Amino acid sequence: MHLLRWQFQPGFRSKIWRLTIEEQRIRLDRHLTENPSLKAELDEAIASAHSIAVLAAARETGLGMETFPQSCPWSFSQISDSNVWPDH
Repeated sequence: MHLLRWQFQPGFRSKIWRLTIEEQRIRLDRHLTENPSLKAELDEAIASAHSIAVLAAARETGLGMETFPQSCPWSFSQISDSNVWPDH
């Protein structure tokens, strides 16, 4: 949801948004380090999480759900890479 907001509301980007994304990336890395068997299910988990992320992003931004891509536009490596910041 945070990456969707980052991409589709560039005028609202802030240090808080950036830090939230960075924090979630650290938490994701730690969780996968502690549970390596989950790595086999990443594609399915991303697809499932994306539909919820779109709902949350639409709610948070006030933008229509049709604004956001129907499937996740980022690979796991992009989602977890601290150097990747999507632009619209």
